[in-house]
Amino acid sequence: MSVEDFSHYKSPLVSRYASQEMSYNYSDGKKFSTWRRLWINLAKSQQKLGLEINDEQISEMENNVGNIDFKRAAEEEKLCRHDVMAHVHTFAVACPSAAPIIHLGATSAFVGDNTDLIVMKDAFNILLPKLARCIQRLSTFAETYKSLPCLGYTHLQPAQLTTVGKRACLWVQDLLTDLESFQRSRDSIRFRGVKGTTGTQTSFLALFDGDHSKVEELDRLVREMAGFDKSYLVCGQTYPRKLDIDCLSVLASMGASVHKICTDIRLLASMKELEEPFEKGQIGSSAMAYKRNPMRSERCCSLARHLMCLVQDPLMTASVQWFERSLDDSANRRVCLAEGFLTADIVLSTLQNITEGIVVYPQVIRRRIDHELPFMATENIIMAMVKSGGNRQECHEEIRILSQQAAAVVKQEGGDNDLIQRIRQSSYFQPIHDTLPKLMDPSTFIGRAPEQVSYFIKEEVQPALEPYKDNLNTKVELNL
Repeated sequence: MSVEDFSHYKSPLVSRYASQEMSYNYSDGKKFSTWRRLWINLAKSQQKLGLEINDEQISEMENNVGNIDFKRAAEEEKLCRHDVMAHVHTFAVACPSAAPIIHLGATSAFVGDNTDLIVMKDAFNILLPKLARCIQRLSTFAETYKSLPCLGYTHLQPAQLTTVGKRACLWVQDLLTDLESFQRSRDSIRFRGVKGTTGTQTSFLALFDGDHSKVEELDRLVREMAGFDKSYLVCGQTYPRKLDIDCLSVLASMGASVHKICTDIRLLASMKELEEPFEKGQIGSSAMAYKRNPMRSERCCSLARHLMCLVQDPLMTASVQWFERSLDDSANRRVCLAEGFLTADIVLSTLQNITEGIVVYPQVIRRRIDHELPFMATENIIMAMVKSGGNRQECHEEIRILSQQAAAVVKQEGGDNDLIQRIRQSSYFQPIHDTLPKLMDPSTFIGRAPEQVSYFIKEEVQPALEPYKDNLNTKVELNL
């Protein structure tokens, strides 16, 4: 690389994180070659419907799809201040015989908006298998640890026991919702089609001498050649900007899911119950050599916040599209749509990397359980005493006193929870001394968590992943 390569700002979304496939999806190469394919599709359809366009003109256009003189296009745009006309002129230089029929009857939104719709649909098709892989990795993790008890928390305070696998299912549940939303949003993307300057198709009606049936057929032909089942029957100059809201909303929702998952992982890492993958040569801190910071989870949270904020752009843009169209959408959409899908791509790739190597520390988890379980077990101990002939009220008072004493040791002296030892030393509780080990078995405190995990995976996860079964074995490699 030359010094000049480092003398201009580069978005870290591309230079550091994004996958090659998503980077290409939002590249100028794909954008402007798609413009040319749309012009070719338009010309082919117009020829089929009787306009004077010959095969040589179409062949010339097809042979120059990738022959884009970006320098000339930039110079043209500097002169005319119009990106579409700059590329019309540039394409015409490469295809002199086809020059008279390029962009015939169309407005800028024909290539601009239709390309955006194609690119967004392709972007969802890139994201969906990645999201499916994250779900599959976490569901495998959940099945593996479905019976491993751990502390459950409400208000970030120890509550009742759950299992490591059951907690992971809560993460999977959110991602399944995102998978469904992604699919719905992708499938709701319709083609703008050939609609003209204000959506009335006036220019095309003039080209076909007032033949409405040919204009309708032109719209259908171009739509099908672009790979869409439906197009908007009515629109202004652009496709409805409400669609951008929908697309970025589901991306933002996924960002919220991943932020929650990775926040949980970061908290559990601080408790040393589990860790994200840590490479052999990875450095956690420049100062503290012993540290193993959850940097991937932190990255996901950082970028997920950016992703969640981006939805504000299309919300405000859609609200100020005056009448048939206002151009103040253009510069904003160039930024927020690309950044939305690029960020979602990075977040999912990073999450997949995390879920492929989570390390669990059962002994640490058990130690934390032992610290809290004696208090949680008091109700079971009272019931066992009653079954042994004890008085419920008397038993409650006895165990209340011992619990308060044990709590004082924990909170005021910083000692271990010694409630069980106090119960063992109490003659009052002698009838249940032999059953205390069974009463204190963590596996008796997890309810139906293992069964819930297996049933959830069978009934909801596996059917949802079926369409992606051929893409689930793909590994992800992070650059950083």
